[in-house]
Amino acid sequence: MHNSTVNGKMNFTTLYRASGYLFLLPALVLFCIYVIYPAIATLFLSFQIISPFGDRAIFVGLKNFIDLYKSVNYHNSLKITGIFVFWTVLMGLPISLLISLFLNTSLKGISFFRTVFFLPLAISPVMAGVIWVFLLNPNIGLLNYLLRVIGFVGPNWRTDPNWALPTVIMVTIWKQLGFNIIIFLAGLQNVPLDLYEAASIDGANSWKKFIRITIPMISPTILFLTITAIIQSFESFGSIDVLTSGGPANATNVLVYSLYKDAFVNFRTGYASAQAYVIFIILLLITMFQFKFMGKKVHYQ
Repeated sequence: MHNSTVNGKMNFTTLYRASGYLFLLPALVLFCIYVIYPAIATLFLSFQIISPFGDRAIFVGLKNFIDLYKSVNYHNSLKITGIFVFWTVLMGLPISLLISLFLNTSLKGISFFRTVFFLPLAISPVMAGVIWVFLLNPNIGLLNYLLRVIGFVGPNWRTDPNWALPTVIMVTIWKQLGFNIIIFLAGLQNVPLDLYEAASIDGANSWKKFIRITIPMISPTILFLTITAIIQSFESFGSIDVLTSGGPANATNVLVYSLYKDAFVNFRTGYASAQAYVIFIILLLITMFQFKFMGKKVHYQ
């Protein structure tokens, strides 16, 4: 009797666990189809030279990666991407945090402003690019009109090589604001109020509260957003395609746009696949570095 009871419990436990895997099965199948298989296929393609219509493939080993290493244009794209990611993250996260601090207050009508700052997240990158094409038009654009009102002559934002990259950086920061603000707000609202009350009793001013309480308590949020902001910046494509198409004179030809041109314009599938894996390795190394060194300074409750 005892053995039958134990066996019944074991069978129930096994069935319970099996049902869990069964529920996970659809997600696992989709993950394998849309993530694992493309990743493996791309790795194989990176070692081949493929005809434009994909009917013939020649195994060439590391040739595509060696060509990337020797390519002056790819080095230029790598440099541009570094500048683009650096300024997008360095300026975007502090701006998002400042706005989040304002939106975390209990001022009247603050819900309206939260909705306004969330809107860029709800707009597709292509539509955002189209909106900014009109705003940045050198003749009829709103931004240059406002500059003329205060006595300045606005530049050709999208066609001047000196202004194209800063323009794309500005638009990307604006586009990422909504996501960053939502995450920052969630982190700020989880900071216990009694910590601020205790600091006020000790005579701490607003700056000391921000440095000694707010920053340490939202450090996990800062780490998460730093990682995601870098990844999002590396993957920026839609707005760049609409605004500058990688130009002028390759001034905004970031790695992802270079990959796109080689894959879908020049039909160099193997070469583009090698570029995809270089981007993956770069992001992997950056993320590992962040977890190793920034993770040590993260404060968890």
